[in-house]
Amino acid sequence: MCYIYLAMVKSNVELDAVAADAGAGAGADAGAGAGADAGAGAEAGAWATADPRHAETGARATRRHLGTASASSLLLTVLGEFVLPAREPVWTSTFLAGLGLLGVEEKATRQALARLARDVWIAPQRSGRRTSWLLTPAGRELLSTGAERIYGFGTRKAWAGSWLVVLASAPEGSRQLRHQLRTRLAWSGLGSLSPGVWISPHPDRQAEVCRMLRELGIADGATSFVASLGDLGDPKQMASRAWNLATVELRYEEFIRQVHQLRPDTPQDTFGAQVRLVQEWRRFPLLDPGLPPELLPDPWTGATAAALFRSRHTSWKSAADAAWHALCDVSAPVG
Repeated sequence: MCYIYLAMVKSNVELDAVAADAGAGAGADAGAGAGADAGAGAEAGAWATADPRHAETGARATRRHLGTASASSLLLTVLGEFVLPAREPVWTSTFLAGLGLLGVEEKATRQALARLARDVWIAPQRSGRRTSWLLTPAGRELLSTGAERIYGFGTRKAWAGSWLVVLASAPEGSRQLRHQLRTRLAWSGLGSLSPGVWISPHPDRQAEVCRMLRELGIADGATSFVASLGDLGDPKQMASRAWNLATVELRYEEFIRQVHQLRPDTPQDTFGAQVRLVQEWRRFPLLDPGLPPELLPDPWTGATAAALFRSRHTSWKSAADAAWHALCDVSAPVG
């Protein structure tokens, strides 16, 4: 199963790198741009553009492509892709072997397990001297919610012309709360038209946004309403002000180039390629606001990227699952 992690938003795992791009329209607030250069640089490091004629196969290619991803980030991908559908506990040794195929050291994997346990996404179970791990109800709910979003992501529906408008800002001096507000509004697909003014062409997300503002404790000072554009203004220009669509399109182009480079030739290589595929794709629901076709450039590279993701994920699924099950079988107690 593939997915995007709402857990990232609530635990602040790996958000800095993607948040800088997410709300960076021309009207984004100053705080949104504060970490933009560093975030974009971190993301760019994961996408070393190369000539497809020099495509690599095997574990070496997978490890090189995954080299900049953190152990916690890769563990989340493995949990969503392989553990969530199976609904079975997984031994520590299985995680060590699986992330080892991705070039992650044993110490880093153990630290990632401990970190996600502290965040209450997974829970340990002792069996003698061995430990297995289960998704907690909270972890399962969050990953399942994310799965629903990513499976439908990339499908563009016709637009009725209505905008959700949200007036919300964090108190002065509250940098962390401002960061959470920005990233969670971006997760919900809103863009910043001007400081404190957020818009979305998806009015049906109003309840989700209001719930989030209440969770952050700033709903009392916020206002939301649904409206249509009047005599002044152009919808496409509004979209280009609120979202940096050019940057999003470049990221899609990088994704396409990188995926074409992955040519796994064994089940273990396919496991690594599948993790890599989902690892990169799951960022797009935070980067791409999912605008309707009427507000997008034509052609839109995101449509090509979505088709490629679904095609590769389907074709690699059987071999990747087989590799994961083999790792689980090797780690299982005997007798």
